[in-house]
Amino acid sequence: MLASSRFLALVLALALMLYPILMYFGIQEFGPRILAIVLLVAAVIKLVVTRLARQALGNSTWLLLAAAIASSLTLITGSVIGLKFYPVLVNVVLLCVFGVSLWKPPSMIERFARLQTPDLPAQAIAYTRKVTWVWCVFFLFNSAIAAVTVFASDKTWALYNGLLSYIFIGVLLAGEYLVRLRVQKQYAQVSHHSAKIINIGNQPVADLTDQNLKEHKITE
Repeated sequence: MLASSRFLALVLALALMLYPILMYFGIQEFGPRILAIVLLVAAVIKLVVTRLARQALGNSTWLLLAAAIASSLTLITGSVIGLKFYPVLVNVVLLCVFGVSLWKPPSMIERFARLQTPDLPAQAIAYTRKVTWVWCVFFLFNSAIAAVTVFASDKTWALYNGLLSYIFIGVLLAGEYLVRLRVQKQYAQVSHHSAKIINIGNQPVADLTDQNLKEHKITE
């Protein structure tokens, strides 16, 4: 039961990620109100299944609120505009979640990092905070572009929100990974250098004198 619940939660999460593509093809067959109901039901089911799978709800509650707002707007007006605003609302929700974590630490990226490395050094905590800022800027710009596409053609809207935005996310993830490797390398070099200084500082004066004499003989 637990395994099946987690699998269903994963499937629903994937379906919500592919929402713009599914909506683009579904709007011609079912109409906006039917798709609004499907979106709302899918978000509710994902929330329930996530709870049954004993996983942290995380942002699911806020994403359900975004789906409810988008669906309600379409159900009331009968316009597809509400459905097209859903990606905008998702980015705004993520912007708020990441932004609040900067105000009330730990930052969101630090929480992710601690899942793999519970004991983070101070340098890593500072780095994760900077990365959280980068994601906040990304969500801000992504929500703005998504809002512009709401008033564009359905094809343009689906192309950006269902493909291009995910490519940008992938580029950002890859770029951050490369920067992280460089930062980790620099930190390792500094730590190694500091350790050598500490070790030398802990040696007795007689040992250091003997070492200097040996180096002097070798030089001669």
